[in-house]
Amino acid sequence: MFDREEELDRYLDEIKDMLRRKQYAAVRDLLLPLEPPDIAMLLEEAGEEFMPLLYRLLPKELAAEVFVELESDSQEMLINGFSNTELKEVLDELYLDDAVDIVEEMPASVVIRILDKATPEMRKSINEMLQYPEDSAGSIMNVEYLSLKKDMTVADAFKRIRRIGGELETINILYVTDPTRHLQGVLSVRDLLLADEDDRIEEIMDPNVVSVTTLDDKEDVAQAMSKYDYLAMPVVDQENRLIGIVTVDDAMDVMEEETTEDFEKMAAMLPSDKPYLKTSIYSTWKARIPWLMVLMLSATFTGLILNHYESKLAACLVLNAYIPMLSGTGGNSGTQASVAVIRALSLDEVDFSDLLQVLWKELRVSFLCGVCLASANFVKMLLVDRMLLGNDAVTITVCTVVCLTILFVVIFAKCVGCALPLLAEKVGLDPAVMASPFISTIVDATSLLIYFALASAFIPALHTM
Repeated sequence: MFDREEELDRYLDEIKDMLRRKQYAAVRDLLLPLEPPDIAMLLEEAGEEFMPLLYRLLPKELAAEVFVELESDSQEMLINGFSNTELKEVLDELYLDDAVDIVEEMPASVVIRILDKATPEMRKSINEMLQYPEDSAGSIMNVEYLSLKKDMTVADAFKRIRRIGGELETINILYVTDPTRHLQGVLSVRDLLLADEDDRIEEIMDPNVVSVTTLDDKEDVAQAMSKYDYLAMPVVDQENRLIGIVTVDDAMDVMEEETTEDFEKMAAMLPSDKPYLKTSIYSTWKARIPWLMVLMLSATFTGLILNHYESKLAACLVLNAYIPMLSGTGGNSGTQASVAVIRALSLDEVDFSDLLQVLWKELRVSFLCGVCLASANFVKMLLVDRMLLGNDAVTITVCTVVCLTILFVVIFAKCVGCALPLLAEKVGLDPAVMASPFISTIVDATSLLIYFALASAFIPALHTM
C-alpha cells in the first residue's frame, strides 16, 4: 500500500524509466507483488500514455481484479482499446456484480459492446440485475453463490466447494436451500472444518438466517451487515427464495458512497458520483449553485430584520458589534445537534418516535452550553471590551442583553437542529439537507429577533423606539 506520495512517485518514475528502456519483464515483476487497488492507483497516475501498456503486462486474473478498481473513465478508455478477444477475457474473469457495476457506469455504445461479448448467462443475469432500483439490495447483489442441501454430508459439501468454489467471489459463508431455492440455513467453512465428515449439513447449520429482500435499501443492507458482523448477506425474494448475496466489499462501497453523499448534502451541495479532481468545473458549479441561491435568498430575511431595527441599532451602536458572534454561536450550536441526530438516524439509533426524548436531552445540553458560553462572554465583555479596550458603551446592561441572547439562541438552535432532521425523516426527505446551512439561516434570523427583543426590554433608550 502506498502510504506516502513520495513512494508512489518513486514507483511511477521507476516504472516509466523501465518502459522507456522496454524492460517489460522487470515492470511485470515490479507490479506482481502489489495488491490490485495499489496497481490501479499506479495505472491511474501513469495516465493514458502508459496505462494500456501497463495493463497488458498483467496476468489475466490479476488484470481483471485491477480493472474493477479503476475509475469508470479509465475503464472506458481501456475497453475502447481492447480487441474483442481481450474484452471477452476480461469479462470472463469478472464476478457478476462487478460486471453490473461497470455496465452501469459506461455509455450506451460501450455497454452494447460489453453485452455482445459477454456469455449468454452473464448477459441474462446483467439484464435482470439492471432492472432492480438503483438503491436496492438487488442492484448490488451477486447472484453467484454456493448453496448446499440439508441431506448432504460434510464430505459431500467439500466436494462441491472444490468443484465450483474457484469460480465464486466468496465461499466463506454457505447457504442451505431446498430444491426450490427456499433459504433454510447458513453455515461457514469453519463449521465444516470442525465437523466430522459423516455429519449431515442439517445437523451443523444455523436455521435462523437473517436475510434481506431484493427491494430493501442498500444502505439498510450495509447497516445490517455491520450490526451482525456478516461477511455476506443473503438476498431473498418475497417467497424467501435465495436470489443472491451482498458481500462485505460491496457493503463498504455503499457505506462510503452514502457517507460522501451525506457530507455533500450537509454542505449544501448536490451529490456527485465522481472524484473531486475528475468532476468538471460545470458539474461542480451545477452541484453547488442551487443551494447557494436558496440560502442567499433566504438570508434576505436577516436583512429585513436589521432594516426593521435600524433606528434601535443607531441609538445603541455597540449592539452591532455582537451580531456576528451571536449568529455564529447559534449556527454552530444548531450544527452540532443536527449532525449528531443525522448520524444517529443513519445508524438507526433514533427515529421520529424519539422526538420528545431527543428534544428533552438537547434542551438540557443546550442550557448547560448556553450558561457556560454566556458566563464566559460576560467576563470577556467586561474585562476585555470595557476595561482593556476602554469601550464605555459596554455597560452591565449591554452585557446582560448579549449574554441572555446567547443563552436563548443556543437553546433554540440546538432544539431546531435536533428536530428538523427527525421531521425531514418523517416526511420522507433526506435528513442531511437539514444540516448546517439550512439551520444556520433559520437561527440567524431568529437570533436577531431574540437579540432586539431583549435589547428593547432591558435598555431604556430603546423602550420608546
